[in-house]
Amino acid sequence: MAYTITQETFESLSSYWLDPENPLRWDCLFVLPNWMRVWWSVFNNGSTPYLSAVREKNKIIGIAPLMVQGEEARFIGDPDVCDYQDFIVAPGWGQPFFETLINHLRQQGIRRVDLNSVRSDSKVVTELVAVARNLACEISCNAEDVTLELDLPGNWDEFLASLSGKQRHEVRRKLRRLNEAGEIKFRLVEDAKAVVDEMETFLALFGLSRSDKATFMTSQMAIYFRSLAEKMAKENLLKLFFLDIDGTHAAAVMCFDYNSTIYLYNNGYDGTFSSLSVGLISKVLGIKESILLGRKKYDFLKGTEEYKHRLGGKPVPLYRCQIEL
Repeated sequence: MAYTITQETFESLSSYWLDPENPLRWDCLFVLPNWMRVWWSVFNNGSTPYLSAVREKNKIIGIAPLMVQGEEARFIGDPDVCDYQDFIVAPGWGQPFFETLINHLRQQGIRRVDLNSVRSDSKVVTELVAVARNLACEISCNAEDVTLELDLPGNWDEFLASLSGKQRHEVRRKLRRLNEAGEIKFRLVEDAKAVVDEMETFLALFGLSRSDKATFMTSQMAIYFRSLAEKMAKENLLKLFFLDIDGTHAAAVMCFDYNSTIYLYNNGYDGTFSSLSVGLISKVLGIKESILLGRKKYDFLKGTEEYKHRLGGKPVPLYRCQIEL
């Protein structure tokens, strides 16, 4: 078969993603077209986009969401704000897609592909590595982190029952103390217009949480968070949760809702309420809401914080794969 490469844009990728007849599998949240578009608009560091589609006749079999700097290609995005990434490939077409891609990258003078971070079940690990090895590439894939995810049960009682006895007692105790502290309201904001204003509350709580978070949230990063929230809300993918106590904003959790999975992207809280464990409990209430919404997984995302394990998260390894072409 003859395969061709076409250069794409964020706009053309969006049209493919919205097309229900398109066979591509957009399994990874962090390579959705608008996610990449927002990142590129804020953080583009002078790299050249390499949004290449491999086609078999007129059918797209895969997309490489890459950028190129010098002789190196990497995913559009960075690990600080894109927890893990992957290629976009139609089922059953991995081998011809990756063979065509590697040969094209070589023709373009690309000598190295640095893919950071990818899940153990990603197309990179399960398909690209074998194809690259067959094409005499030098490959190194090293574990560098984990993401933790939870299979959500059918109801809240089943979730509590899945916890250890000690942790179940702690969750119930903390919820009881919270409800005794005043009028509690846990609310969801997802309307695109409301999100614009409510993101200011989120950013304020984010900065109040810890000094390292305040340092992380530069003016450039705040622009990214605002733009990302607005774009994803318009696609009905944002879930912004707030925990209010007696009308005061105590905690906020920024999540994304995609492919029956709730992704815990970031959170913030007012340290005034630390004695009530509002940071943890806002996440617990987010899990409860995810169960009520009928979602199947809750992804705590990258990092090994102890609370993720205590709430039932199971680790999925993340790798950095470097391929010398």
